[in-house]
Amino acid sequence: MSSGRFQSTSSYIATDDLTIAVNAAVTLSRPILIKGEPGTGKTQLAQEIAYSLKKPLHEWHIKSTTKAYQGLYEYDAVARLRDSQLGDDRVHNISNYIIRGKIWDAFESDKQSVLLIDEIDKADIEFPNDLLRELDRMEFFVYETKQLIKAVHRPIIVITSNNEKELPDAFLRRCFFHYIKFPDPQTMQSIVNLHFPDLKKTLLAEALNTFYRVRDVPGLKKKPSTSELLDWIKLLLAEDVSPEALRSDDARKAIPPLYGALLKNEQDVHLFEQLVFLDRRSGNTSGR
Repeated sequence: MSSGRFQSTSSYIATDDLTIAVNAAVTLSRPILIKGEPGTGKTQLAQEIAYSLKKPLHEWHIKSTTKAYQGLYEYDAVARLRDSQLGDDRVHNISNYIIRGKIWDAFESDKQSVLLIDEIDKADIEFPNDLLRELDRMEFFVYETKQLIKAVHRPIIVITSNNEKELPDAFLRRCFFHYIKFPDPQTMQSIVNLHFPDLKKTLLAEALNTFYRVRDVPGLKKKPSTSELLDWIKLLLAEDVSPEALRSDDARKAIPPLYGALLKNEQDVHLFEQLVFLDRRSGNTSGR
């Protein structure tokens, strides 16, 4: 275990509760399970832990087709059959056809590393349980070569989930859990300042006001995330949009300029258009 403690870095703002959660998981030698809205920095967290604690990083990004054993190793029987047909001498050593997975790499790292298992909920429901034994005991057996692979150092394991499906109770019991809340305006201001240190305060204030007004609109299918806010601000600067162009007394008076960076589907754009139309209609009627 590292003697250092995780904290915010020059490119990542970690709230106090997130910092406490990460350091608690490291102290307990348990995987930390991170949930939160898309765009709240779950994947980046593992990268920043590795950077903050000066440790190597192994990233395993899960897809719907990923199987648990692929994190350990794969045996390429097809390549071995092909080589045998070609008379290649490699076929006599089966270890030539063992492909190491990210967990194996983390277990055999010369120093304690950070292992990211990203979006674990994308895989099938049995995927987390299939890893329980290996992550508990910090070892696994390679049947083809009759090797027992033991962790030289217990890695810091960061597991992310987007809540696409429930995770098994047996798996959850072995994790330290933390939900990353969506940043409040003050935290978000700090995040934006990291990426745009020269941004004028008036533009920042209006951009944040507009952003949170958009997020507060009821019925949005997809609320804009932190990464989308950063993209939007980048566009505002590139197009030299003034703070006055963003200023509005009502979130429904107009759709924000360059809204395509914030609203990512036609239903939400249509919702905004309806709100604008209804609000203007209401205003015209009350003014008579």
